[in-house]
Amino acid sequence: MATTTTSQLRETAAWRALAEHAEEVRGAHLRDFFKADPARGERLTAEAEGIYLDYSKNRITDETLRLLLQLAEERGVAERRDAMFAGEHINVTEDRAVLHVALRAPKGSHIEVDGEDVVPKVHEVLDRMSAFSDRIRSGEWTGHTGRRIRNVINIGIGGSDLGPVMAYEALRHYTQRDLTFRFVSNVDGTDIVEATRDLDPEETLFIVSSKTFTTLETIRNATTAREWALSKLGDEAAVAKHFVAVSTNADEVSEFGIDTANMFGFWDWVGGRYSMDSAIGLSTMIAIGPENFRQMLAGFHAIDEHFRTTPFERNLPVLLGLLTVWYSDFFGAQTQAILPYDQYLKRFPAYLQQLTMESNGKSVTLDGQRVDYETSPVYWGEPGTNGQHSFYQLIHQGTKLIPCDFIGFDQTLNPVANHHDLLTANVFAQTEALAFGKTPEQVREEGTPEWLVPHRVFEGNRPSNTILADRLDPGTLGKLVALYEHSVFVQGAIWNVNSFDQWGVELGKVLAKRIAEELESKAEPELTHDSSTNVLIKRYRESKGR
Repeated sequence: MATTTTSQLRETAAWRALAEHAEEVRGAHLRDFFKADPARGERLTAEAEGIYLDYSKNRITDETLRLLLQLAEERGVAERRDAMFAGEHINVTEDRAVLHVALRAPKGSHIEVDGEDVVPKVHEVLDRMSAFSDRIRSGEWTGHTGRRIRNVINIGIGGSDLGPVMAYEALRHYTQRDLTFRFVSNVDGTDIVEATRDLDPEETLFIVSSKTFTTLETIRNATTAREWALSKLGDEAAVAKHFVAVSTNADEVSEFGIDTANMFGFWDWVGGRYSMDSAIGLSTMIAIGPENFRQMLAGFHAIDEHFRTTPFERNLPVLLGLLTVWYSDFFGAQTQAILPYDQYLKRFPAYLQQLTMESNGKSVTLDGQRVDYETSPVYWGEPGTNGQHSFYQLIHQGTKLIPCDFIGFDQTLNPVANHHDLLTANVFAQTEALAFGKTPEQVREEGTPEWLVPHRVFEGNRPSNTILADRLDPGTLGKLVALYEHSVFVQGAIWNVNSFDQWGVELGKVLAKRIAEELESKAEPELTHDSSTNVLIKRYRESKGR
């Protein structure tokens, strides 16, 4: 009988060796690693394109790294990477190429999908976005009554929201401050009501982002926005001056009342969670300007090239991806914390939640076999130093192993007194405390009563990466996002899952559409759900009726 794909991973020489090796490493402490190798903190680092990675505070040895790199080789990570860059249909369940790297390819480069060079089309859309953004930013584009646009509201959900809102917050320092930007995603009416409550329709532009222009939440919100705008503007013709679309469905866009000349498209080889640098980023470009947007794209591209060409032992996304596999599959780590020490990156962990968990939250392999190993951990986090006063207690002294990525910057965009020194001191202090902790002997030496000693002991041996860059600018943001995109790719290649589909979101959407009709029905519907769902629907209808 042929071995299944599932068993092939666990049967690789590297996996078996890693399983044995993990038992040896499990009992070792980072204190011992650093004591045995005083240069460890200089040696276990990598740097590329202005991004510095210190991975020395991980529970690994040189042998761990050798075996992890061997695993990447045995699993064909390089070949799969090259297939992606070549435009092959590696998204097998949807028979699509995966080519977000083409979105940031420079003019003149050549990337083919199904025999067609897609780079010219990418730059045609970018040029149209740039021209439109300049018209909004300069005031040349006016609303239906001739007044300047001062408010921009992006309506989308998932990748059509998380990327734009994260990028806006991350790059707020670079935004045009006489423009107001807001983002609506939740179908909860509160979201659209609060976003528009204090705005004037005559000065408001809506960007409706939906590839098919049929996404339930997005179209419901867009329709409500249309009604809100027309309640003052009156004339249906006003829609064309106050709404633009990021979509590929010209018929639906036109039916809505949007001029298709103001429709910005993208392609089926761009996954939603990989689309913030496509036309989905139109609100970002309006906010920061076309030149800054192109600098962000250049940052993406720099890491793309690093990932594509750098040997794996010095390849930042490869190292990060392999470390995630190490802790998920050999240490039972269920979560990974993303801890940016920059207030502008407050939405970065939320953005990475979709990027990582929608990509690798899979339980079957590419050929449909059930996995018998762990795949994506749960990603979460908050900006420092806020998180230190909430969940760091659990990371330091709790029972769960939580690998952490700390992200810091050498320079601040807002130099105020010694704020940035204090902020950065916390980055370094937290990684040191997590790694080395405090022994009972050290606690006693401080004069702690014996009964209190156990409470003040820090076990340490908690792993972390430290990622440093000079400053948070558009190029750096592009590099950080690409770093995690390709780390996710490496993990998916090791696990042999499809990192580019998301069938898990479909069932709930289908059922929600059916239940919505039952909730809204004037007549008593015949309910055929399970007893719990039937009772919930009846209770809601009764309460709504009252």
